[in-house]
Amino acid sequence: MKTNKSLLSLAVACGLMSASASVNAAGFQLAEYSATGLGRAYAGEAAMADNASSQWRNPALLTYLEGTQVSVGAIYVDPNIDITGTSDGSIPASSSDFAHDAVIPNFYVSHKYNDKFALGFALGTNYGMETDLGKDFAGANHGNEASIISMEANLNAAYQLTNAVSIGGGLRFVQAEGSFGAVATATLPGATLKYMEGDDTAFAWQMGTVWQINDTNRVGFTYKSEVDLTLEGHAKGLGFMSNYKPGSMNLALPATAELATYHQLNEKVAIHTSINWTDWSSFKELVADFPNEPSVSIKEENWEDNYRFAIGSTYQYNNKLQLRTGVAYDTSAVSEEHRTATIPETDRLWLSIGAGYQWSEQLTLDAGFTYIIAKDAKMHESDLGKPGKPGADAFGGAFEGEVSGSIWLIGVQANYKF
Repeated sequence: MKTNKSLLSLAVACGLMSASASVNAAGFQLAEYSATGLGRAYAGEAAMADNASSQWRNPALLTYLEGTQVSVGAIYVDPNIDITGTSDGSIPASSSDFAHDAVIPNFYVSHKYNDKFALGFALGTNYGMETDLGKDFAGANHGNEASIISMEANLNAAYQLTNAVSIGGGLRFVQAEGSFGAVATATLPGATLKYMEGDDTAFAWQMGTVWQINDTNRVGFTYKSEVDLTLEGHAKGLGFMSNYKPGSMNLALPATAELATYHQLNEKVAIHTSINWTDWSSFKELVADFPNEPSVSIKEENWEDNYRFAIGSTYQYNNKLQLRTGVAYDTSAVSEEHRTATIPETDRLWLSIGAGYQWSEQLTLDAGFTYIIAKDAKMHESDLGKPGKPGADAFGGAFEGEVSGSIWLIGVQANYKF
């Protein structure tokens, strides 16, 4: 399987998005779809019709975009995530700054065909992560690396049913690949216990609606379907009793929904809000499947649905400059009992500022900046008392630890109207 670095280079070249290790949103979910929304902590996105990027969060917003518009940009992600703890009761186990920097590009096109109908095309991603704690990590017997890398193309359409209501939908084509690895830290230290990788493509869908209550108030709702993947590849390691064995693992990228509002308080100030839901309870465990052989458990996850709450504001400073700010709170998709070092999921607080500048009648430039504070969270990994599970304790003992960290996000974007 390609490395994350080569995948990211390919994504940049093609205008797609690839993701490096971070905890930007719940689990391995990514929120970074535009620099415009970044400046307000992605508050009110399903009701905000800024530019062509709006279709990513709600395809119904295409009816609000006049003419033909193009948006292109990138977001730089600088995560600083650390884990400290002990393995087998007393052996120090830590890994510092194990999430790598990344540049996440995006590309969108919209076209208003007539007064009622609009089309759009988008390139980006909703999910991605990579963690690499190293083979020297004393808790590596429970997992020392994991990745999910996805790229997505959307074809969207929207129709204005009435003066107040628009609907929209889209077909999603998703390409994804993933991997998981664990090595022994005692009794054959450094030996591969379990490693598996694979890739797949799949189709999914999305839909949305917008209700323009009056000139100053708007409500939007959007839903993205689950993406069912079967990552075909190979496995190796002591747990699979093989140096190379063709196999697959099923992975469901969860369904999501957003309810958003937009309120124009006066000529200069607007307030917008969002509540997001992600069906993370569908992510229970990773299982390796082999032709004509019993399946083998790779990793238990046992995640829970999560919610995100955001509120933001825009201020029209003058006819050229718009200022933005926002705050958001992402709840964790996993409890302390089921948190793992390979996906150190925890609550996150977003603090955001941004601006938009009208360079000309056709060109608008946007920039956004966000600081994410990840809540310190404990974890406990052990297979003791779990019959039929991987047996990782025998190769290094149980792991007790705590994750902490923060993330910087900086985004820029250009929007052009034809």
